[in-house]
Amino acid sequence: YDRTAIESGALDGRGLEIAYAADAAEFFFLQIQGSGRLRLPDGGIMRIGYDTQNGRGYVGIGKLLLDRGALQRGQASMQGILDYLRADPVRGAAVMNENPSWVFFRELTGPGPLGALGVPVTGRASVAADPKYVPLGAPVFLSLDRAEPGGLWIAQDTGGAIKGANRFDSFWGAGDEARAIAGGMSGRGSALLLLPRASIARLIPAP
Repeated sequence: YDRTAIESGALDGRGLEIAYAADAAEFFFLQIQGSGRLRLPDGGIMRIGYDTQNGRGYVGIGKLLLDRGALQRGQASMQGILDYLRADPVRGAAVMNENPSWVFFRELTGPGPLGALGVPVTGRASVAADPKYVPLGAPVFLSLDRAEPGGLWIAQDTGGAIKGANRFDSFWGAGDEARAIAGGMSGRGSALLLLPRASIARLIPAP
């Protein structure tokens, strides 16, 4: 089922729910991020992480809104898109449904959130990458047109929106500061993949 079908009740009655979100737009971004913390009605916190996905391709709504002129350059940050979605909930729901991908979560009770390697990711140290081009576990040195993400990171995760040799998603951890940085994070530059010489020799045969 795609997002529209699931939102319309295609999976109702199967007992798959672990919690209910009070804000549809926040939940949409939680699915993009792949993990997060839920504040429960009693004040407690539930940590959730990626479990599986519905098999549908990811469509970035930020680009859709830019292409249609609904947002201008500089407005397509996470907060800018959230403001647009919340301004008209019916319109916002229709836009979110244009991304057919749906991420399912599970409750995390141990260390986490977990990356694609099955080990916890670390704020300001772990990035998601496309494993077709970047081996998971490899160090990556980022040099971008903004200071925050520059430096050495470890490729520990993947993502439906992370496709291509030079596409990375940096993990900033939890809390207001991490949210502010991650929500506005977009940079251009270069990435250097650091590999042992023997590995490079196997990957790139001699002429």
